[in-house]
Amino acid sequence: MIQRFICCAVFALAITCTVHADATSDAIATIKSVKTEGATNQEVGAAWKNLVGQGIDALYPTLNAFEGADPVALNWLQAAVFAIVEAERTAKRPLDTATMTKYVTNLKNPSAGRRIAYEILVELNPTSKIELLPGMVDDPNNDLRIDAIDFELARLEKSAKVATKEQYMKLFEATRTMDQATKIQTKIDKAFQVKPSLTDHFGVITTWKVVGPFDSTKGAGFEKVYSPEEGVNLLAKYMGKAGEVSWITTTTDHAEGLVDLNKVLTKHKDAAAYAYAVVESTEEMTVQIRIGSICAVKAFVNGKEVFANEEYHHGQRFDQYFGKVQLKKGKNEVLLKICQNNQTESWAQNWNFQARLSDFNGAKLPQLTIVDLK
Repeated sequence: MIQRFICCAVFALAITCTVHADATSDAIATIKSVKTEGATNQEVGAAWKNLVGQGIDALYPTLNAFEGADPVALNWLQAAVFAIVEAERTAKRPLDTATMTKYVTNLKNPSAGRRIAYEILVELNPTSKIELLPGMVDDPNNDLRIDAIDFELARLEKSAKVATKEQYMKLFEATRTMDQATKIQTKIDKAFQVKPSLTDHFGVITTWKVVGPFDSTKGAGFEKVYSPEEGVNLLAKYMGKAGEVSWITTTTDHAEGLVDLNKVLTKHKDAAAYAYAVVESTEEMTVQIRIGSICAVKAFVNGKEVFANEEYHHGQRFDQYFGKVQLKKGKNEVLLKICQNNQTESWAQNWNFQARLSDFNGAKLPQLTIVDLK
């Protein structure tokens, strides 16, 4: 009789767990189906309440659901995680920090989920920062990597021992953001009179073949297909905006690899220009093209459009835009189109760009070589 009761209880528990798991999965699937802010808002809102109502059992499935979520769905999922944690705190049910630490340190878990779990963990147990950050200097999550590198920089500066060049260089080599790399470069230069190259570190393309200007009155040049888009011939001459134009070589010494087209082609408005480079890869691979431009820009790799953004004078930063690129083994052609508009304000006169190829974490790719096109 007792055995029968136990079997029934176990069976009932299994059914309950399955129901909870299904409810969690269904709620997550509904949330991840949202594409734009406000789309199916009522349905997603109900799914969110359902997910939060699952309590602590839904915490890690929700963190795992960060993988592949678009920005809008990610906002819903992050809010659900914080709501679940807050409900546990209000109910005075302490979270298992040991389990959360294992989640954070398991690199197989979604990068964004690990980051949020880390923030929760540090709030629950501030000493976790001291315990975890030293091991995150090479973390695949860039936010955690940034925190870890800053933590190690502060530790070096507070140490009674004089920091070595090698210690600073290790942190410089781990950086994936221009701001942090520049900060460490400055420290190395001040202490050791050595200035590591930012362009070398990030693998920025510094030498380009450039041609232009072509006409882009009223922005028409952004969509208009000029001859370079149909196939690059570096010996060709084209009819440009104000006469015949041909390819010229330009090399930039700007720390971030910025090419000033006003200097290369002279100043033009309502204009489009092309920049061309060739990179050789030792293998087939999927990478990112990362571009910075204050003007409208398109990118083509091996004749295929991989990125486009038609926006003018709304700011510029290093690695501003990302595009996914499939490289073949051997030589790969990179072609950019950079368009300038006709705004007359002083702040709308820049016409420039920078670009590089990297892995999905922003690291330089040792498999790539920039081909000399002299």
